[in-house]
Amino acid sequence: MDRTVCLPNQPDKTTKVTLVESSSTPGGLELVSPYQTNRVGDPSDLVALALQVQKGDDFIKANASNKLTVIADQIRYLQEQARKVLEEAKRDADLHHAACNIVKKPGNMYYLYERQSGQKYFSIISPQEWGPSCPHQFQGAFKLQHDMSWTPIEDVQKRDAELAIMDKLLSQQTAIPPYTEPNFKGLSD
Repeated sequence: MDRTVCLPNQPDKTTKVTLVESSSTPGGLELVSPYQTNRVGDPSDLVALALQVQKGDDFIKANASNKLTVIADQIRYLQEQARKVLEEAKRDADLHHAACNIVKKPGNMYYLYERQSGQKYFSIISPQEWGPSCPHQFQGAFKLQHDMSWTPIEDVQKRDAELAIMDKLLSQQTAIPPYTEPNFKGLSD
């Protein structure tokens, strides 16, 4: 649409101006929602948005905290396991350094005695077999395992049961189906 108009600063001149109409729906397509662009913002919307962001932050912090707590518990457990391994290694080394006049064979039970001089030695004779004539102070009974570690007599039954389960597992390894999840059926029978 063309119009001729007089410009305010130049009353004696006329200028031809082309006016273009604007539409919120050019070509019949609404590009911007008039409701969203023309409405006055509701202050409670901003508060609700801020609360939602805060709630998200709180959930993220709680989730991260829970995961870190699990990891911290695992670290404590692993530290305890490491401490036990080191204690057992020291005990096993000390027992291997005890005097012994026989060849030690894995699978046998040995009895530890201590002389008055403080020297410790192994014997194959138990305190019950010595009876009241036991020459030295009894320190404990230990079974020599095939990995050359020592198991105290009070733990032998438990250790033997664990080893039996492992032996059963190893002997049946070709019969174990390829599950994606742990399957312990039949291992504790």
